[in-house]
Amino acid sequence: MITHIREDIQAALRQDPAARNWLEVLLSYPGVHAVWGYRIAHFLWKIKLKLFARIYSNWIRAVTGIEIHPAAKIGRRFFIDHGMGVVIGETAVVGDDVMIYHDVTLGARSQDRGKRHPTIGSNVTIGAGARVLGPVMIGDGVRIGANAVVTKDLAARTDHELADTFSI
Repeated sequence: MITHIREDIQAALRQDPAARNWLEVLLSYPGVHAVWGYRIAHFLWKIKLKLFARIYSNWIRAVTGIEIHPAAKIGRRFFIDHGMGVVIGETAVVGDDVMIYHDVTLGARSQDRGKRHPTIGSNVTIGAGARVLGPVMIGDGVRIGANAVVTKDLAARTDHELADTFSI
């Protein structure tokens, strides 16, 4: 657990040029706090305390403005910059070293049971306001521009710098 906390703080220091020191990140970064809260809720979910996981997850959302479903699977060194309005759905999978900005949604496009949220590879950056919807696969190293709407798979190491909202 301590290793994950250190990695999360280092990721914030590496990804955010405004981060001045580890104490500032530890005490005042809601994206980091939301990830730590998610990790506790995810643990509760895995040991079948699903109601407690949802209650705790809702409390973290109220405090940080970031909603991460406790059943989502999130890798290491995940960093949410600014964070307000981020939503990560139940069946979402996020790889290692992923960075997302505020108002990003990793959401569903249907109410079907089963996999309905995106799978995000490692080393991915998702710009502010982007929507990645449905059970799509986003490959390693992809950069998704601000306000993009992604509804189709994106191959690894492509660059989608979209100034406006488009369906891909």
